[in-house]
Amino acid sequence: MALRRKAQTGAPGAAEGRPVASGEGWRVLDIVCTSGPEDRPFEERHASASISLVLSGSFVYRSDHGSCLMAPGALLLGSPRQTFECSHPHGEGDRCLSFQFDPGLFERLAHDAGSRGGAFGLDRLPPLRALAPLAARARRALARPDSFEELALELAGAVVQMAHPARPGRIPAQDPARVARVLRHLESRMAQSQKLADLARIAGLSPYHFLRTFKRVTGVTPHQWLLRARLREAAQRLVASRDPVTEIALQVGFQDLSNFIHSFRAEFGMSPRRYRARFPGAGEGARGRT
Repeated sequence: MALRRKAQTGAPGAAEGRPVASGEGWRVLDIVCTSGPEDRPFEERHASASISLVLSGSFVYRSDHGSCLMAPGALLLGSPRQTFECSHPHGEGDRCLSFQFDPGLFERLAHDAGSRGGAFGLDRLPPLRALAPLAARARRALARPDSFEELALELAGAVVQMAHPARPGRIPAQDPARVARVLRHLESRMAQSQKLADLARIAGLSPYHFLRTFKRVTGVTPHQWLLRARLREAAQRLVASRDPVTEIALQVGFQDLSNFIHSFRAEFGMSPRRYRARFPGAGEGARGRT
């Protein structure tokens, strides 16, 4: 919708944050950005500590820690007063769900989680199994009421424990562009079978170098990224519709029901049916069979 409106009006790209929830010292914003390759990036500054779940699209995030490619499922980590720049050299638009914390509250959360200081030592966490249930709850909360305060505090504690300072290896300047092409291909064809050789060809690399490059840029392998993207989508559909579990498994790209159930249980700690049962009334009024 936002990208269509931009195309119709000819306006430059911009980021707009819609308030979703707030409380004492914290807030949640649904941020939609319409910037693309033709839009010039500019330097900004984080006013608060932020943990932003990338819901769709990809973009390059730069800070004093370096440059990294942000893609669906990843968490962008921003520290108070940290300057940064976002650009979209590889495609147009993205959407993030941003959990923001006042510095005082975040320092207390970090202390309670066993970390010293109120700043992150890195800019990004890739899609990780340990964070999958919280990421799925965050996506679901956009469509249905949820305890955002509890979710925000849980997410902050989990991320602080994982985001220990580390010195990342230098990533060649052309690698994010190569991987971004692959990520957009995977995002738009999530349910389709993907061959490593085809993905490597899109990136312009040999399969061996593609595997190394993809993991260095995103933090996970192509198989892990696609598997978790499919599982996140399945979790969303389980709550948003009453389609049978088997049908949802097929819709997101699983050809074998037992493999889907095993993978879903490993990712979210419970079966798809039990996951759906946690949300009474989920999918009411949605088209589909029970």
